[in-house]
Amino acid sequence: MPSIFTRIIRGEIPCHRLFENELVIAFLDVNPLSPGHALVVPKQEMAELHMLSPESAAALGAALPLVAGAIMQATGAAAYNILQNNGALAHQEVMHVHFHIIPKYQDGRGLALTWKPCAIDHTAAAELATRVQRQLGA
Repeated sequence: MPSIFTRIIRGEIPCHRLFENELVIAFLDVNPLSPGHALVVPKQEMAELHMLSPESAAALGAALPLVAGAIMQATGAAAYNILQNNGALAHQEVMHVHFHIIPKYQDGRGLALTWKPCAIDHTAAAELATRVQRQLGA
């Protein structure tokens, strides 16, 4: 069954389209955290970011700053967050890769985060870095 985003891409579900090219679409979120909250979505339907083709990933990378800049100019927001979740445990609700652009306003509208950093274990971090480098072919 196609995702809701694929149905939007196909024109089966209406949206407030902001941008579109052959690989990416951007539209306003129907449940915004703030005015201008948008989704940037690859047309390739994959559940998680690392599953995308290099072409789709590159197109997303090019579209994000373009759409974010236009939203900032159009809304006059003070700042913005870009959010992307992978997997249900990471709070992904639609299993089709998408990025949120969430404008932040002086009055507090926008994404609210509580960051809870912990101390780094340098030995474990070095071991992890080595494992990741191996996966990357380094």
